[in-house]
Amino acid sequence: MPAILQLTLNRRPPIPAITLASVLETPTLKLDDVATHAPGPQGQLPITPEMLLNAPSGNLFGLSQNAGMGWEPQKLIGSEVLILSTHGGLRAPDGTPIALGFHTGHWELGALVAEAAITLKSLNAIPFAGACTDPCDGRTQGTTGMLDSLPYRNDAAIVLRRLMRSLPTRMGVIGIATCDKGLPAMMMALASAGPLPTILIPGGVTLLPESGEDAGKVQTIGARYAQKQITLETAAEMGCRACATPGGGCQFLGTAATAQVIAEALGLALPHTALAPSGAPIWLDAARRSAGAIMRLHALHLGTHDILTQASLENAMVAHAAFGGSTNLLLHLPAIAYHAGLKRPVAADWAQINRTVPRLVDALPNGPRNFATVQVFLAGGLPEVMLHLRRAGLLNTKVKTVSGESLDTCLDWWESSPRRHALRKNLMTRDGIDPDDVIMDPDRARSSGLTPTVCFPHGNLAPEGSVVKSTSIDPSVIGPDNIFHHVGPARVFVSEEAAIHAIKNGEIQQNDVLVLVCGGPAGAGMEEIYQITSALKWLPSGKHVALLTDARFSGVSTGACIGHISPEALAGGAIGKLLDGDQIEIIIDREKLTGSVNLVGDAREHFGPEEGAIRLSARRSRADLRPHPALPDDTRLWAALVQASGGVWGGCVYDVDAIISRLQPPWAQINV
Repeated sequence: MPAILQLTLNRRPPIPAITLASVLETPTLKLDDVATHAPGPQGQLPITPEMLLNAPSGNLFGLSQNAGMGWEPQKLIGSEVLILSTHGGLRAPDGTPIALGFHTGHWELGALVAEAAITLKSLNAIPFAGACTDPCDGRTQGTTGMLDSLPYRNDAAIVLRRLMRSLPTRMGVIGIATCDKGLPAMMMALASAGPLPTILIPGGVTLLPESGEDAGKVQTIGARYAQKQITLETAAEMGCRACATPGGGCQFLGTAATAQVIAEALGLALPHTALAPSGAPIWLDAARRSAGAIMRLHALHLGTHDILTQASLENAMVAHAAFGGSTNLLLHLPAIAYHAGLKRPVAADWAQINRTVPRLVDALPNGPRNFATVQVFLAGGLPEVMLHLRRAGLLNTKVKTVSGESLDTCLDWWESSPRRHALRKNLMTRDGIDPDDVIMDPDRARSSGLTPTVCFPHGNLAPEGSVVKSTSIDPSVIGPDNIFHHVGPARVFVSEEAAIHAIKNGEIQQNDVLVLVCGGPAGAGMEEIYQITSALKWLPSGKHVALLTDARFSGVSTGACIGHISPEALAGGAIGKLLDGDQIEIIIDREKLTGSVNLVGDAREHFGPEEGAIRLSARRSRADLRPHPALPDDTRLWAALVQASGGVWGGCVYDVDAIISRLQPPWAQINV
């Protein structure tokens, strides 16, 4: 029998008895072997009189510390490169765990750091390494850990920027990150570097299990067990197998994988580095090539501001549409733009691009065949998609990339490269998959039923907007006119816990509209509610249930799920005025990418959207609205700051000028 995941406390192995004496003192410790002096490094620092007269004392002391850490003194004058990562956990030399990380996505990143550092050293550069690890949205689903998830991104970006500035002698920065919050935070930090060269190495993806479920589906074992769809043993076995390799982001095109694609589309990562299989030689090779690229950028005097431009930002949005990426990038890409000093895209910009750009990639969870991210990589990844986009005239190919060359040059290389032809052949040979079924040309994509990605419904329940991943709505509930039309009674919940309890206990019925409020920034740190969306997916009638929320979704979510509803309930939003039994109408036109979400009736009568708006304006917010009882003060502060900075649709950033202008008294803003 395969190893079974230990699911309950009474099946955990007993903790060995630990005595007080063993905690206070180890008898075998040699207490007479504690020295006060050591020989120290031998040799001389390569300093000059000019350095002693003019260099800051910090630079000189830095050389002393570098020698103390074992670097050869005669090689201390060289180009210093900072390698920042989100590495977590601790591995023994043979790879076995000593201490676990929060997730597989950062578990193997130390190997990329080492490979890049070794390459830099061979190029006579001096590598430094630092880390700011990251949490896992999968691990925190349905827990109070989710209250810190999105706010963490801002905190990590601050820490990473502070680390970058705290090595003032660095000539470039390499960022290495993989997953949902660490990777956007790393890109936000790198984006602020201006003239300093930076490059990002995506941490790649984990492989599919040879027998089992992917990491998205396995997160539904609780809901499926509650609905008696699987046994305890099946749940335990599938849970043990899902993460088939110890490193990499999830196998689906969720937030982690989408963010990797966006990094490459921005030009911040080398071509064909997003979605590489973690731990494989081709994955390590990206670190070696990126180390060489940072040195080349320095030699060419190309800084981050030469790579991140308004044109490259638009290319990233085009790539997002072509892949059918996670809606969480609607939060992250504007934040990256803000830190690069660029205009932040708004909902109208996203809508226009999604109306223009065809979806070309068939990947989990969008379908129709649901290929894994590593299979998308073998089919050619982003460069293959960009070949189609270039032919269609949808890209600005004159933009610079961290290769030091234009996107045009990179795509010319990719089109005729042995790497491209070998990997695509490998996919056919190994998995029997035609790479052109994974990444399609526009005509083939259209004939296969691939539709554009996201739609931004408005209406009397979402006057400032909302978002739905229209590609993920079950095709069987879409009309022949490619329109999703749903009218049903509201079932309102003010906590995720209450909503998931109702789902697991069969209290949500076909045609219901599940409304989850108090999940926005002020309520729960804009929590991600994949626990809810995944549970609905596996209900027998789940495809006939719609979901409205002021929270956000995982990139692997599917169904008629409308999130980011603004204003949020705790800001007086109309969604916080809904009552059980209210009739809600949802219309999503997947062809025109337009939509609406409206109150059109109550328990007694039906009326139109205009009358619904009037009635909502006359209602008070529900009396039971409240922030999550465990909402940390750190997250409350984050929510207040991002609200002053443009809110959800501004990318949940800290707009320092906007915040300061609100904090200063009127007299302090008068020019003296």
